[in-house]
Amino acid sequence: MKKLITLILVMGCCTILFSQNPDYDRGIGFKRVFTDYRSMQGGDFSKFRSYRPAWEVGYHHKLIDNLNLHVPLRAGVFSTSEEDANNRSFFSLDAQAIYYWQKPDWVFRPFLMAGAGFVKEFDGDFVPQIPLGGGVYVKMNDRAYIQWQSEFRLAFMEDRSNLQHGIGFIYLLGPAAQKEMMEEKKEKEMEVSKPDSDGDGIPDEEDLCPNIAGEAEYIGCPDSDGDGLHDVIDKCPETAGLKEMSGCPDSDGDGLSDSEDKCPNLAGIASNDGCPAEDDDNDGLPNHLDDCPFDVGPEALNGCPDSDGDGVADKDDDCPNVRGSKDNMGCPKVMDSDNDGIADNQDDCPDQAGTIENNGCPEGTDSDGDGVIDARDDCPNTVGLIAFNGCPDTDGDGIEDSKDSCPRSAGPADNGGCPEISKEDKRTLEIAMRAVQFSTGRSTLKTESFRILNQVAEIMRKYPDYNLMISGHTDNSGSATVNQRLSEKRAQTCYEYLISRGIASKRMGYTGYGETRPVADNATAEGRYLNRRVEFDLIPASQK
Repeated sequence: MKKLITLILVMGCCTILFSQNPDYDRGIGFKRVFTDYRSMQGGDFSKFRSYRPAWEVGYHHKLIDNLNLHVPLRAGVFSTSEEDANNRSFFSLDAQAIYYWQKPDWVFRPFLMAGAGFVKEFDGDFVPQIPLGGGVYVKMNDRAYIQWQSEFRLAFMEDRSNLQHGIGFIYLLGPAAQKEMMEEKKEKEMEVSKPDSDGDGIPDEEDLCPNIAGEAEYIGCPDSDGDGLHDVIDKCPETAGLKEMSGCPDSDGDGLSDSEDKCPNLAGIASNDGCPAEDDDNDGLPNHLDDCPFDVGPEALNGCPDSDGDGVADKDDDCPNVRGSKDNMGCPKVMDSDNDGIADNQDDCPDQAGTIENNGCPEGTDSDGDGVIDARDDCPNTVGLIAFNGCPDTDGDGIEDSKDSCPRSAGPADNGGCPEISKEDKRTLEIAMRAVQFSTGRSTLKTESFRILNQVAEIMRKYPDYNLMISGHTDNSGSATVNQRLSEKRAQTCYEYLISRGIASKRMGYTGYGETRPVADNATAEGRYLNRRVEFDLIPASQK
């Protein structure tokens, strides 16, 4: 009895001691056990039918890495020999140390076992025993295992040593082991410590676009147009296109992307740069290469006619019906309309014969009747003031018209004779540069742009001696050719809208610069946003 009390106290102290650390795994197990007393007493080991059944419930506790404490409580029956026909009931309690040599993440974890315990037979005997054995754990998931265990139990009593075999199920209840928790924590800290400049959850060292927030699917790069190609490999990142066209659209479906197609809205053939092989004037040049597609002309002049045969196309010839020279815009080099021996381009009075002394004007002639003879009149055909050598000052601001940028509106000399533009109006034009919005990749105005363009129209009415220059700009995304075309079309759209608001076309001009005049760094998303703009510049009418 003293041995039993001592063994129970020792096992209890061990259990309490190892239960104080909440960082170790704990678990419970259930097992079906088969007891074999007979083979140890000269019986046949292979007579499995003679094995007697028992049940086990056990408590498992992790002590250190690869070493567990197992406390099994068993109850069952046994018989020592075939002559002993009666089954004897018993219960047993052990403290067993289980050693593994594989890590917890292995599916199969073999182990060795050793311990101490006792068996109490219900009909009287108390038998101390030392269990020795081994087995294997089969991992089902992080907390569940199937266990097979075989053991030899050395008894401190004659004919009580035995073999026991069991198979059962173990489920872990405690938290993860401290080492695993520390490793997990370390991994998370390492992940957190990795820089992520754009905050998209992908560390810079793995992020193909570390300064622009993107998606994990595209290794940290965005897909701005949503066409399935991220911006780094998308040749048209702001216009949805086709993967086979490197992200660019093919509006006319002719197999050439818009960025390479000279006729993007008209189906054509590749050998003709995407344009149809049409020649409306039948001069041997296809329309897309013909500067005058509806007028027959030679290939040397890009298909344009030359009526006077001077080598200057009629569209560029200031004298299309008089043979001239290329360096004189198609006109004869020397013309003297009044036959006074002074060429018209040097004759102050080209239609009146005069003298060399009077720069081609007749002696004493005052053509405009302003009191200044033509020979000394800087503006001989316009009534002017003596103070300005015969030139007028229409707006009376003290600046002669030829030097006045706004000759019909009075203004200070330090502003070229033009009225000052108010700070409010300048601010409106600056806002318009960013506020005018278009559909992505197109020249169609968004409705929110109408309000600011209406304000620009009002400014034009307020300053009648100013003209407006509209210039379109893009970032460097995509083809330079496409960007040039897009910037010009956007500027033209604003130009046409202002005409619809009553502003005379002759007071305006437009052009597109594409990506050639950036105001910020195209390497950043913010820079590209600032570079996409339409500028509105008021210019004195005389400087247009």
